[in-house]
Amino acid sequence: MIGIVLALAQPAHPPAAIVVELFTSEGCSSCPPADDLLSRLAKDGTVGGAQIIPLGLHVTYWDQLGWKDPASLEAATRRQQDYARVFGPDRVYTPQAVIDGRAEAIGSSEPAIRQAVLEAMKQPHVGATLVASIQGDRIHATATVDSPPGGERLRRLFFITEDGLTSIVKRGENGGHTLHHDAVVRRIVEDGEPGTLAPQWNRDRLHLTLVLQGAKSGRIYGAASVPLK
Repeated sequence: MIGIVLALAQPAHPPAAIVVELFTSEGCSSCPPADDLLSRLAKDGTVGGAQIIPLGLHVTYWDQLGWKDPASLEAATRRQQDYARVFGPDRVYTPQAVIDGRAEAIGSSEPAIRQAVLEAMKQPHVGATLVASIQGDRIHATATVDSPPGGERLRRLFFITEDGLTSIVKRGENGGHTLHHDAVVRRIVEDGEPGTLAPQWNRDRLHLTLVLQGAKSGRIYGAASVPLK
């Protein structure tokens, strides 16, 4: 089970946190450069003064095309399909980057992603902080957020991610290559839904990310991310 407690408050205002989501697959030959870019963004941590929160979402629709991505997640596929409401049904592809739920770009295009981050920084954001720890197989977390903006209901989404994954691809478009991934989304939890930590996850490389997202617009109004220990 994952226990989540949320408390409304008025914290200080740190630099904006911009979420960069990458929809990717190990079965896609165009994706490794995008995966490498996401890892670099994770390592750098900032773009133009904004904190970058990376989320690597491995979709499932490549799994029947020669290689099943061991990190593929049905929830990642559903999330990309949800964004099709925002960007159009023809904008479902890999590698696709979605920046703050406001813009999308080819996931390997660093100039386009950086420009989208700079544009997202100009938009109002909700300040958020997150404290989390692992106790047994449970995550205990407390989020503190600014009063939400009026006019749109916000979804509170939690992403468990894992860094430092390596995969030796034996078949498909990337057959014979060894791929490396960071910020791989292992689970998506909305509010306090049940969930457990899988035993194969490396607990020293896990993060918990909170995303405050407009239920209708899909825009991300605030985010925070912390290591899980």
